[in-house]
Amino acid sequence: MSPRWMSSPLALLAAGTLAACHHGGAAAAVTPDTGVSADERKDGFVSLFDGQKITDWRGFRMDTVPTGWQVVDGNLARVGSGADLISRKQYTNFELRLEWNISDGGNSGVMYRVTEAGQNTYETGPEMQVLDDAKHPDGKSRLTSAGACYGMYPSPAGIVLPPGQWNKVRIIVKGNHVEHWLNGTKVVEYELKSPDWVTRLNASKFKQWPGYGLAPTGYIALQDHGDRVMYRNIRIKVLP
Repeated sequence: MSPRWMSSPLALLAAGTLAACHHGGAAAAVTPDTGVSADERKDGFVSLFDGQKITDWRGFRMDTVPTGWQVVDGNLARVGSGADLISRKQYTNFELRLEWNISDGGNSGVMYRVTEAGQNTYETGPEMQVLDDAKHPDGKSRLTSAGACYGMYPSPAGIVLPPGQWNKVRIIVKGNHVEHWLNGTKVVEYELKSPDWVTRLNASKFKQWPGYGLAPTGYIALQDHGDRVMYRNIRIKVLP
């Protein structure tokens, strides 16, 4: 794809606002909500991004945050080239909640149980696809469309909201059981290491990386795929 470089946070915000107006949605970026609700806090959720500082993240195989990731109007935004972000803490069993807003034709992803054994995050961590299904080529296949476990398990059509609108995500990982939820709908469910999973793995590009999907514990990753994307309301609950 052709990267869409944003020259400044102001340009990023303006683009998001115009996209929202174009698609009939509210320009949600101007009124971010980055906190954990009282009910979520009681339930054990903690924030991974406070809307002001990127303290709970670092670059993949780096000690610092790449300059391509910045806080823009209270959102965690990819505004230029850098690297994938990974959480500073590792997680085994968890429920992750967040919202994402992708640019026109854009591509990103949320990965889990990522390790730094490989050269890229996707060599070890399964990915919930973040995508503009209508304009990106990956949207032509349900295996690589928004919400899918990229290249492994397809997601249904008609769930994702267009660029300029915020998509709500839940990712539940407990033992080998994984669920992807998009905008209140469970779009993917699978069992790591199951016969079905092994069959799909062997038919995918991921078979070339022996560590894919096998780590019992790992980082959460936000992918830098060369396109503008914003994340907010990132919170996580550790499960037993």
